[in-house]
Amino acid sequence: MEQKKKKNRRRTFIALILIIIAASILYYFFSIYQGLDGLNKGVNHSPLTTISAAQEAPVKAPEWLGTEPVNILLMGVDARGIQKGEVPRSDSMMVISMDPVRKHIHVFSILRDTYTDIPGYDKNRINTAITHGPDTAMKAASELLGIPVQFYVYTDFQGFIKLVDAVGGVDFYVEKNMHYESAADHHEYDINLKQGNQHFDGKTALQYVRFRHDALSDYSRTERQRQFTKALADKLKTTTSIMKLPSILDQISPYIDTNLTVSDMWNLASVGYQSTMKGSEQIPPMKLLKETYVGRAAVLDISNRQALKQFVQDTITSDKPDTDKDTKNPNKSEQPL
Repeated sequence: MEQKKKKNRRRTFIALILIIIAASILYYFFSIYQGLDGLNKGVNHSPLTTISAAQEAPVKAPEWLGTEPVNILLMGVDARGIQKGEVPRSDSMMVISMDPVRKHIHVFSILRDTYTDIPGYDKNRINTAITHGPDTAMKAASELLGIPVQFYVYTDFQGFIKLVDAVGGVDFYVEKNMHYESAADHHEYDINLKQGNQHFDGKTALQYVRFRHDALSDYSRTERQRQFTKALADKLKTTTSIMKLPSILDQISPYIDTNLTVSDMWNLASVGYQSTMKGSEQIPPMKLLKETYVGRAAVLDISNRQALKQFVQDTITSDKPDTDKDTKNPNKSEQPL
């Protein structure tokens, strides 16, 4: 009888442990679902709702089945000095191109002063497109690159800082000393980095990706942004970050908006985890870039727009080896994204 009681107690204990484990797993995935769902703010809660309906009517994102190539526009904005009701111009723009069949990812950094068509608003610098709404920004990027841009992700300085902090920072190599001071924002975003290996928190990472006060200005800045984006993606793939995902999503949610659905995000996460970064490019590339003026404003024009579209297509479809290999840059590697 006593042995039977012990067996029953043991079974009860094991059952309780299994229930606790099952509940923890359910809570974990439910928290992730809530976090992902919170990134898509919808019309009523988006930071972009200040754009009037007369400027742009929201367009529903296309259904993505997870099998065809997808292109996502990432926009980082500098909201300093912006009045309530205004939408700031994008400080950085990247298009992430993902091929779920070939398991390839390409990153295209668009120089913010690129002079191009803003659908419905004549020509202007591409960083003005977001002031007319995310759909206009996607159309402008699509027209420039010659590929369909189906989705967008929008954030500001604070969202970037929160993301880097939420993953516990990122180890990164700074290629040279970087220093810049600005009294205009009360020195809150001054840049002061030393050459060498660093452990970036959110604020120091922001300093790195914003620095452009050297001979190559925005050209070198977009290259740094692409390299740091890959390092951050690698950190997000670690087991520690995956386990912390509910907390990460909770911390960044207030600062991010997107038209991706939860289902899209799950599919993209799966594709990204299995894929390899095959290369990153500046748009326009130097060989097609033409510095000029529109009125008194300096802009970056394109010498041959059809050649630019072909350059993008050739980059995406190329089967050449991983272009991230660079023995001179410790931040470049051939590891999966």
